[in-house]
Amino acid sequence: MLSHYSNTQWHRMHGVALVTALLVVALAATAAVTMASRQHFDIRRTANLLHSDQVMLYTKGAEGWAGKILKRDREDGEIDHLGEDWATLLPPIPIENGQMAGRLEDLQGRFNINSLIKEKKPDNLAIERFRRLLQAVELSPELASAVVDWVDSDINPTFPDGAEDNSYLGIEPPYRTANGYMGSISELRLVTEFDKESYEKLLPYVAALPGQTVININTASIPVLMSLYDGMKKEEAEQLEESRGEDGFKSVDEFLKHEVFAGRAVSAESLGTGSDYFMLTSDIRFGQIQQRYYSLLYRDKSGVTQVIMRSRGVL
Repeated sequence: MLSHYSNTQWHRMHGVALVTALLVVALAATAAVTMASRQHFDIRRTANLLHSDQVMLYTKGAEGWAGKILKRDREDGEIDHLGEDWATLLPPIPIENGQMAGRLEDLQGRFNINSLIKEKKPDNLAIERFRRLLQAVELSPELASAVVDWVDSDINPTFPDGAEDNSYLGIEPPYRTANGYMGSISELRLVTEFDKESYEKLLPYVAALPGQTVININTASIPVLMSLYDGMKKEEAEQLEESRGEDGFKSVDEFLKHEVFAGRAVSAESLGTGSDYFMLTSDIRFGQIQQRYYSLLYRDKSGVTQVIMRSRGVL
């Protein structure tokens, strides 16, 4: 009886030991897999950080390239048009472990939202042009009042369609109007009535540049050209675009003598044939990293270019 009990006890102890051993092996295997996975994750994370740093270096290299192109262009003359080297779309070029591409756009071919305010007061001419631009892209011109209130310095809403703090403090989450220049055109999404659809409609034709800037008539798009006088048809704007030719208009006076403007009083104010602000879009793929950077470039009168802002979003 004792022998039978001892034998049974021995089998039980042996079973417990076996289970314990299996449990230890399972725990060790789990720990090993966890450590290997974490190590793999750390390696990938470190590689991505290194690749991101490399992408930034390539972006700065692209900015240097753009600066040289723009400086050489300024040395050739002060007229900027779409037939120049800077406006040429370059195909992607191979780099070590990836490829990169870049393109320059004249931002003064767009309407500068910050031009709505001049010497801390609403600029009526700019406001009228903006209202016509909104119509040209099939948006309500009444949206202009809320944008003016966003960038002006007071807290008094423009009658009847303006919007100051009272229009924003009641929403969730609440916020206030900027009452100053837009730092990025993406701020339009904060302005009342600007939903995603209206924002995307307007986005290709507007910019947020520091202070007052002229519209470059040689690079302006069809909707921006349509904003120059009330009732301009798309076909007339296309005539102006075609008449620019490869070399653009030599002066604003020559531009305003075009037959499209016959019998119409169109102001030459805030129009020009040259530009100071450009946007460089850099598309870079390096290893597993693929990124797009936007760089706002300012070119001074001597042709020297500096980076005003750099973003992975919209400038």
